[in-house]
Amino acid sequence: MPGTHFSSDEPEDQIAAVAEQSVDDLARRLASRTFHPLAAPGDGDEHTTERASSLAYLHTLVYLQKAVERLSDLAAEEAVRAGAGYPQLGRACHITRQAARRRWPGLVTAAHPARSATHTDRSR
Repeated sequence: MPGTHFSSDEPEDQIAAVAEQSVDDLARRLASRTFHPLAAPGDGDEHTTERASSLAYLHTLVYLQKAVERLSDLAAEEAVRAGAGYPQLGRACHITRQAARRRWPGLVTAAHPARSATHTDRSR
């Protein structure tokens, strides 16, 4: 069974910590640049501003989460076009082959017949 075809010099927990810090930095910058706390009439309360900022940060994280999901789907399609199967997709995502098949149903089988037909056509 083929492997993941990549390795890292860093431990998984360190990669996770750097990724989390990077996303936190990005989300805080994006939230402060994009969203502005609204004060309710008669509300000059510091907690109101803090609550609004916290909710804007959370809202931004949801945007980033959706973006990561879309980019993951595109990366999975690219990996399959490069010859990866469900076992490799699963290992790359820290999920089982079956979970990868459920997440991207038909992705591997949809990509391989076109390549097989091309290969068959060349041999004729």
